[in-house]
Amino acid sequence: QLQLVESGGGLVQPGGSLRLSCAASGFTLDDYAIGWFRQAPGKEREGVACISRSGGKTNYLDSVKGRFTISRDSAKNTAYLQMNSLKPEDTAIYYCAASSKLFRTCVLTTPLHNYWGQGTQVTVSS
Repeated sequence: QLQLVESGGGLVQPGGSLRLSCAASGFTLDDYAIGWFRQAPGKEREGVACISRSGGKTNYLDSVKGRFTISRDSAKNTAYLQMNSLKPEDTAIYYCAASSKLFRTCVLTTPLHNYWGQGTQVTVSS
C-alpha cells in the first residue's frame, strides 16, 4: 500500500522552528517530485515548497522564502520541511504530496500530485 506519513508538527512560539518529516512506504520516493502544502481554517490549500526528483530544483511560496527549506533523503525514503522564524500566519495543517507526473521540475499546485499524506498540525502562538 502506497502511503505518505507526516510527522513533526506541534505548537511553537513565534520565531521558533519545527522540522516536518514525510515518510514514504510502499514506493520509492526518489521516483517522485515532492511538495509540501498547507491549509488554514477557512482558506484554500496552498503550496509551500517543492523539490524535484533529483533534488536539483526547488520552489517556495514567496512568504516562506528564506525561512523554510525543503530537502529529501533517499536512504531514509523521507522528505523534510525545515521551518524557521515561524509566524502566527504559518499556522495550518501541513500536508506532503508526491507527484509521478513531474520529472525535472516541481510545482506548487495540487492537481499534479498523485499521493497525499494525512497532514500534521502546526500552530504558531505565544
